[in-house]
Amino acid sequence: MSYFKTSKVMLSTAAALMLGTASTANAETTVALVLPGSIADGGWNAGAYQGLQALKADGFDVAFSENVSQADIPAVVQGYADDGYDLVIGHGYQFGSLFAEISEEYPEQAFFATTSAPGNTEIPSNALYVEFRYTDAAYGMGALAALMSDGKAVGVVGGGDNPTTQGMAKAFVEAAEATKDGLKGYAIVTGDYNDAAKGREAASTMIGNGADVIWHTADITGIGAIEGASSQGAKVIGMFAEQTELAPSEMGTSLSANNAGLVQEVAKMVADGSFEGGGMWEPALGFSWLPLYGDTTYNTDLISEDTWAKFLEIWAKVDSGEIEPAS
Repeated sequence: MSYFKTSKVMLSTAAALMLGTASTANAETTVALVLPGSIADGGWNAGAYQGLQALKADGFDVAFSENVSQADIPAVVQGYADDGYDLVIGHGYQFGSLFAEISEEYPEQAFFATTSAPGNTEIPSNALYVEFRYTDAAYGMGALAALMSDGKAVGVVGGGDNPTTQGMAKAFVEAAEATKDGLKGYAIVTGDYNDAAKGREAASTMIGNGADVIWHTADITGIGAIEGASSQGAKVIGMFAEQTELAPSEMGTSLSANNAGLVQEVAKMVADGSFEGGGMWEPALGFSWLPLYGDTTYNTDLISEDTWAKFLEIWAKVDSGEIEPAS
């Protein structure tokens, strides 16, 4: 398996050198996006969809399917491949093993899954995965939650019960407890990404146990967690997209997954001929994850400049590898 690193700056520079042919290349490049959830989830799926719409505005020919169940994913992906799409993007862990297999059947097309490459599997040269550094991101949010807390505990609400969610939950708890002595980190994995009621219930349970800051990794379930936590006076941290509007006064920041950027950059690689599969793309942590609060990065009414500086110090150490989550 081969690995390579790149950056937004490098790709943008390459694109700038090809301005004369970009429009034509874009118009000739077809991109299909397959989503396991709703484009209206305000998070994981919405971000990827926004990237697809940006590609459409940039001249790409695009298509998408949303709310595709695990059982239906193979047929939907194969349908797009059979239709000759130049790039098929599968958004989530559900596409990992599938893309390693199906890409071999369509060697002239590119496949990109927004998840890690499956282990012990040779990855075809037309399949690409991404190292999203989920546990690193979760460690950062556990540290921030601890720094924001005025109480004795903080908590995270997880979505689907899978290794990624479990790893993020453990990293959050590890960071929270390492950042502030005596603080307790809680994690509840609901097993569902699309049930707001479960999110509200999980948040309420942790608040009842003393948590005063709640984060989530749970899409629509996470929206319920934010609404439930903020209604009880707890502070919240958004996830996957900029979620300030859900609880403006209680939101410290949102850790927005740059799904839009990932979708756009990989499509541009295909359009300009620089797409290179066979392994994982490893963007910098600061490209994959963006803290956002409206037009700025954090809510100054909840987070002081000194607190944010302490968070950024920890974030930088995680990004450089100086701090490695044990999970």
